[in-house]
This record gives sequence, structure tokens and C-alpha cells, in this order.
Amino acid sequence: MELDYLAVLVATIASFGAGAIWYSPLLFAKAWSAETGITDEKAKERSPAMVFGVSFVLTLIGAAAMDIFLDPASMGVLGCTMAGLCVGLIWVGGSVGVNYLFEHKSMRHWLITGGYHTVQYTLIGLVLGYMS
Repeated sequence: MELDYLAVLVATIASFGAGAIWYSPLLFAKAWSAETGITDEKAKERSPAMVFGVSFVLTLIGAAAMDIFLDPASMGVLGCTMAGLCVGLIWVGGSVGVNYLFEHKSMRHWLITGGYHTVQYTLIGLVLGYMS
């Protein structure tokens, strides 16, 4: 079981790029803000360095776990991409959906959050498969 450190790092950076676009005004920033009640002012109450730093580390751990869980060399790009899609859509999106049901959060909020994690892990799988 070998970890491809460079692929994991690139996958993490790609995931962050996707998140920057997903939660930007171009896509879902306003809808997410409306669903969560987190305004720009409220977001600034927490240290951006802490929020983004911890998020980066958690994403790095997720990408490393994907690299360990998958066998990118034998699965290839398509296999890893499809595995990432399943992880994001079914495992993460489904788990978030269960929490959101009990927390009485909206379907819209779940689709924004679950959608991002689906894109995130699909992209991580793609990068891991491509770089192996």
C-alpha cells in the first residue's frame, strides 16, 4: 500500500479549486448563504486561516484515504473517477442527507452540499487515476 503524495496533493488542490468555484457568486454562494444564514460578515468572525487551513488538512486526509482505498494503477482513470463519484454521491452525499433530514435542513441545502462533495470526490478520483 503506497501513497502517491504528489497525486494526493494535486487532488487536494483541485478539490479546493472546485470548492472556490462551487461556493462562488458564479454558482451557489447566494443560495448557500441564504440556506445557512452565514453572511460575509458572519464568515469573517472565524479566522479564515483556521477555516481554510483545517479544511485543507481534512481534504488532504480524504484524498489520501481515497488513494489508499483505491488501486489507481490497476483501476485506471475511469475506474477511479467512477469510484470518486460513488464516494461523493452515495457515501458522503447520502450521509449528509441523513443528517440534514434530522436537522430539518432543506433539500436545496442538501443538494448544494451533497453536490459539492460529489464533484469533489469525483475530481479527486479523476486526479488520482490520471496521475497513477
